[in-house]
Amino acid sequence: MEKVDEAGAARRRLEEIALLADRPLRFMEVCGTHTIAIFRTGIKSLLTSKIELISGPGCPVCITPQKEIDRAIAYSRMENTILATFGDLLRVPGSDSSLYEEKAEGGDIRVVVSPLDAVKFAQDNLEKRVIFFAVGFETTSPAIAFAVREAGRLELNNFFIYSSQRLVPPAIRALLSGKKTKIDGFILPGHVSVIIGSHPYEFIAREFGIPGVITGFDPLDILEGIEMLARQVKERRAGIEIQYRRVVRPEGNALALKVMEEMFLPARASWRGLGEIPESGLFLRAELSGRDAARVFPLELPDPGEPPGCRCGEVLQGVIRPPECALFSRVCTPDQPVGPCMVSSEGTCAAYYKYGRGK
Repeated sequence: MEKVDEAGAARRRLEEIALLADRPLRFMEVCGTHTIAIFRTGIKSLLTSKIELISGPGCPVCITPQKEIDRAIAYSRMENTILATFGDLLRVPGSDSSLYEEKAEGGDIRVVVSPLDAVKFAQDNLEKRVIFFAVGFETTSPAIAFAVREAGRLELNNFFIYSSQRLVPPAIRALLSGKKTKIDGFILPGHVSVIIGSHPYEFIAREFGIPGVITGFDPLDILEGIEMLARQVKERRAGIEIQYRRVVRPEGNALALKVMEEMFLPARASWRGLGEIPESGLFLRAELSGRDAARVFPLELPDPGEPPGCRCGEVLQGVIRPPECALFSRVCTPDQPVGPCMVSSEGTCAAYYKYGRGK
């Protein structure tokens, strides 16, 4: 196999981007994995100064509202209960605690790699209820749906989910409708788009006249995606294009979409920083309400306030960069996070902190 000259290919793409960008352009990546890849590879420092990359609400842990974190903590305190969830959620601060602190105090809180791990916990602990705190975008939703189906097949009456799943296209619509930040194009998420395809994004170009490119995660993928966006702007056209053609199809993954539809329905949901967005959350269908922790175990919790001084919500909207928050790197660090943007491995604040403190 012929060896690819990646450095030469990158140089050529950077030169072409510089030629295409004849005015200042702001492109938003809507995926935490893109955010980390862009920082880790130093792409920002290589681009022409006319291209500004800003991060959007691409981290599912970061956009999970404080009230839902508080509810998960309350569930973990119930007797005979195992609270299962993904590892990034443990250190997200709630109003008065975190799942990490509750675990240190003896709470039975377990980290899963796959939602099926939570089903196994229920199978091995029939005397306890298992509540899976299901956080994620469309990437993880098929696996969560399959876990619900598997628990039904195994007749595990002790398995429940607390759904905090979110859908990406409605959040993009909310960002554009809010008009709080200028966006000239979107670097659209690769993993999410493997599931949903390109069709759900078409409103971005059709209604708002803004181009989008579904992009992979290698440095050359990202540079090609930026080049495709810059070319659309230069040619005064707007469409949704697929750079990540080796894995993304316009129609998405039919099997994954089918299992999601079998288990979940979209409904209004809250996003940290963005507020309530119609049809942006995934919740169990009514016929599966017996597995819905929010319905089976209703809790009355006080409305939480955001941590004083934390501007995570504005970071998620691309309104400010993390260094513009007074708490960043001074009070809020990965060891002592104030907000979720500093906690998650895909959080924008964590990326700025790890890769040069935003310089």
